Amino acid sequence: MGTNVMVRRLDLGYFIRPASETGGPHPRVEPALAYLVRHEKGLILFDTGIGKADPGTEAHYRPRRRALQDVLASSGVSLEDISLVVNCHLHFDHCGGNPLLGGKPVLVQDVELATARRGNYTVDELIDFPGATYEELPGEAQVWPGVWIVPTPGHTQGHQSLVLRQGDGTVVLAGQAHDSASRFASDQLARQAALHDVEQPLPPYRHWLDRLADFDPRRVLFAHDCSVWEPPQTTCRLY
Repeated sequence: MGTNVMVRRLDLGYFIRPASETGGPHPRVEPALAYLVRHEKGLILFDTGIGKADPGTEAHYRPRRRALQDVLASSGVSLEDISLVVNCHLHFDHCGGNPLLGGKPVLVQDVELATARRGNYTVDELIDFPGATYEELPGEAQVWPGVWIVPTPGHTQGHQSLVLRQGDGTVVLAGQAHDSASRFASDQLARQAALHDVEQPLPPYRHWLDRLADFDPRRVLFAHDCSVWEPPQTTCRLY
């Protein structure tokens, strides 16, 4: 049964990933995307943008930010309207706006918060700020009707994605579970080949894809890629 859930993508700026991290000869400009989820029980904010880092990190990534308050306002929403915050993980480019939301519940995997608090992981001021209110999850959880948090480790041990039932199918907000829609598609095909008993060698894939498949996703959206993954059988007009 579909749920009346609406998702709006929020452009919170971009940063420059240096060539040393792209696997190629050139740097890559990557968006910092967040998502506003409208549900009958309230508003969920999935990720909050790029936080201010130390001078070395700033020079390394050269971020350009859009103020969270302004971006929300363009959707007719204020910080006070947010009911829940969900961060896919706690690196500074995903939780930068969290201190603006003191007192709001922040849903995070317990292993992710523990890792962040050990230091040398993110910007400490973005983790334990005045009013920080965490709800630590030991794994998968159904947050509201039609809304699940699913662990998707890989980029970090405590990475998580948000799964949303909509009237026309399921949407997955995958954060940085994959860097791009094309990489997600490659993993999906590797899983399909394994399920079809294609003989080895085959590329490995993230086995939490098995759990996401249970939700039969119709769209998967990402934190650093504006492209949207859809299953190959999705009906569309080709030009």
